[in-house]
Amino acid sequence: MMRRNRHTREPPDRTSVLSGRSWPILFRPVPRLVRPVPRRTRTAPATAAVDPLAAFRPATRAWFQASFERPTEAQALGWPAIAAGQHSLICAPTGSGKTLAAFLWCLDRLMGDPVPGEPLERLRVLYVSPLKALVHDVDRNLRSPMAGIALAATGLGTPAAPIRVGIRTGDTPADERRAFGRTPPDILVTTPESLYLMLTSAAREALRSVEWVIVDEIHAMAGTKRGAHLALSLERLTAITRRPPQRIGLSATQRPLSAVAAFLGGRDTTTGDATAPARPVTIVDAGVRKPLVLKVVVPVDDMGRLGEPIPLAEAPGGPAAAGEPRSSIWPSVYPRVLELIRTHRSTIVFANSRRLAERLALKLNELAGEDLVRAHHGSLAREQRLIIEEMLKEGRLPALVATSSLELGIDMGAVDLVIQVESPLSVARGLQRVGRAGHRVGEPSEGVIFPKYRG
Repeated sequence: MMRRNRHTREPPDRTSVLSGRSWPILFRPVPRLVRPVPRRTRTAPATAAVDPLAAFRPATRAWFQASFERPTEAQALGWPAIAAGQHSLICAPTGSGKTLAAFLWCLDRLMGDPVPGEPLERLRVLYVSPLKALVHDVDRNLRSPMAGIALAATGLGTPAAPIRVGIRTGDTPADERRAFGRTPPDILVTTPESLYLMLTSAAREALRSVEWVIVDEIHAMAGTKRGAHLALSLERLTAITRRPPQRIGLSATQRPLSAVAAFLGGRDTTTGDATAPARPVTIVDAGVRKPLVLKVVVPVDDMGRLGEPIPLAEAPGGPAAAGEPRSSIWPSVYPRVLELIRTHRSTIVFANSRRLAERLALKLNELAGEDLVRAHHGSLAREQRLIIEEMLKEGRLPALVATSSLELGIDMGAVDLVIQVESPLSVARGLQRVGRAGHRVGEPSEGVIFPKYRG
């Protein structure tokens, strides 16, 4: 009999119902192990001892209280640490308001303080995202709190300072890049690669006034070559700023927290000591597991017979040079995917390659007899990607087929179903993709997986 280690976690409580060729599984939240935190890392208290909005200015408090019933756990635990100037790592599920938790304090300071007289000292907030789609999404989502706080400040007789938001990615036109060096915005939304290029050009002069750095989807970069590149850029940024900027990391799927916190904080090497201790980072763990409704759908009776020659009497017509026809799973997948799209309001279909994404979109539209689906991947022009994303969010596009271009963090609040065609190749990637559905607070994420092979 196998002995159970007392340190291992019990498997999640789950309900499995066999229905035809589908297995729906509802994962319920379970307690997590308490992991040791390094000596140089602080952990936020489990409950907020004071009003989390107490440190904000009246206009910001008035807007938030008029817009939301109460702060989420990520916000209630994160704001005291951020307001105290501590480097902070916020772990919270998708749709928990963690992006607003990072930005609201920065907006409160920017809109309540006078605008710097020197144009090159205006940039104070730097937001770094590994995904271009998320960069544009954050730019749009900042408009609502900025307008709301400005309106509340005017009503209180204390007009807010005007705030400009800029974007810097590989798609940014040359004239906008030149303008950035002369008149930088108050908030810059960028990618790790564009940050590196700015630090190696004359544009770095505009980065000297940065006071806050927000790193979103940090789990996608920690432990990778891209993450090592970003860590170097953050240290270079710290070296040229007037004072070390406060670092705020955000992610929904980051473990172990202590390792990710060490990556976010880095080490203070300004003294030239390679053994310098790690910067302390406050961990805000609001990572309650979000309910997932997963269903594995096998659209054929026997996956073991896939690839076998089709009898001549059942073979479709075609040129003899095409070779011997063999059975395939795809003719059974397309109708089932189309059926799911038609029975849901808004759907994202994930594929593992651009070629498969284009083929799925083409076949689904042919089967539907209308332009029901669009493909979304990194090879599309920036304008085309933005149009497709807006069409989905506004409800004018029932579904899109995407690659990894949409699996991280983009705010798709209206999506109620995610379909994964073929294996997502890793559990983390599968959970990240399914998490795009049910993006609102407290709403479960629903996903359907179509396997291509029998495991």
